[in-house]
Amino acid sequence: MGEIVGAGLLAHVPTIALPEATRRELNHGADTTLVSGLERLRADVFETADYDTVVVLDSHWATTVEFVVTAHDRRSGLFTSEELPRGMSRRPYDFPGDPELAHLIAARGEANGTWITAIDDHSLPIFYATTNLWEFLGKGLPDKRWISIGVCQTADTEDNLRLGRALGQAIAESDRKVLLIASGALSHTFWPLRQLRDHEAAGVEHIFTPEAAAADFERIAWFKAGDHAKVLDTMPEFYKFKPEARFGHYLMMIGALGEADCTAAARQYGEYENSVGTGQVHLWFDRPETGFPAARPTALEVDRP
Repeated sequence: MGEIVGAGLLAHVPTIALPEATRRELNHGADTTLVSGLERLRADVFETADYDTVVVLDSHWATTVEFVVTAHDRRSGLFTSEELPRGMSRRPYDFPGDPELAHLIAARGEANGTWITAIDDHSLPIFYATTNLWEFLGKGLPDKRWISIGVCQTADTEDNLRLGRALGQAIAESDRKVLLIASGALSHTFWPLRQLRDHEAAGVEHIFTPEAAAADFERIAWFKAGDHAKVLDTMPEFYKFKPEARFGHYLMMIGALGEADCTAAARQYGEYENSVGTGQVHLWFDRPETGFPAARPTALEVDRP
């Protein structure tokens, strides 16, 4: 029987891929703590934990008519970002996939009232919400498998939770020990282009609005207290601050971890920081001694709209 051994809500911002000198230039001489945070997280978890596969819930990969999970035997190549090619250009990536787990995840879609397709096309694009975190947390660990699941741009809160339920059930049915990464931001509004360069430093004063920063800090406090029920109950309020990908990366993660029944408390790596108006943080949830809660009943076992 498989299990989820840890999970994280992690920032993947382009800044972390820049040379240190450039990062300091953008931040008044100081380096971003998002880099040192990932370095500590790698040492604490990714180099020491007992796991087989990392599943990235990728907030940059937007599908439309279904959720998609990568089912390649291996993914490798050179990544250049279509969004920011000046900062992320021809960056090599090379890691094994997990086709068996991917197909198990896809097979659980129908029972959970959603649509999941496993794709092994080697021409399928990859996104920096996956590659940036692999560079820090997976590069140099050749035996660890990495797969990604995209967010679906037509999905609502319930759809994302259904994906998470399918993911959790598939992992339980496998023999895999898995780390989940919800790769994405909290509040996510960019400064307009003509103002943006005045707000590239990491300070909280550069978050798009004080209200957005306050909403982020409120949720960080709930995460640290293990109060995922409060986060879920207040999603309508949080949507006002445009969380990245409608917070689909987090919702899929928490759907796999038991939703409101999950009380795993977060450890924070690095500071809460701005990235041109958006709220960024690294939070890690260790597996409780009693394990994450069991998967909820499938959508076909209960009456869900």
